Amino acid sequence: MPEPTLPRPTDAELEILKVLWRRGPSTVREVFDVLSETKQTGYTTVLKFMQIMAEKGLVRRDETARAHLYEAALAEEETQRQLIGDLLQRAFDGSAKKLVLQALSSERASSAELDEIRRMLDELERGGR
Repeated sequence: MPEPTLPRPTDAELEILKVLWRRGPSTVREVFDVLSETKQTGYTTVLKFMQIMAEKGLVRRDETARAHLYEAALAEEETQRQLIGDLLQRAFDGSAKKLVLQALSSERASSAELDEIRRMLDELERGGR
């Protein structure tokens, strides 16, 4: 079954999604508290973003309790796959080779990361996914 395609989250929406992926279902207050540790933002700004994200389908809202709970509509890996797929098409003309070479040349990968990449490439060559 194909994964649902949702709108590409903005940078601010991704910040909120990261909190939800780490914490799981959370109230606006909980998300605000985490975000305010590293950036100056207002509670009502976070609330408005999360309401917009619910309208876009990026998060689901449970309204059964007084303090609504929000959770990411897609798992982190699914969102990353969609973002990479979009970037692959827009910036690299669909070339995975160009994307990987550019990624590896712009940011130094650790030995452990390179080992994992090699294992993944070996698995792909054997026909796995």
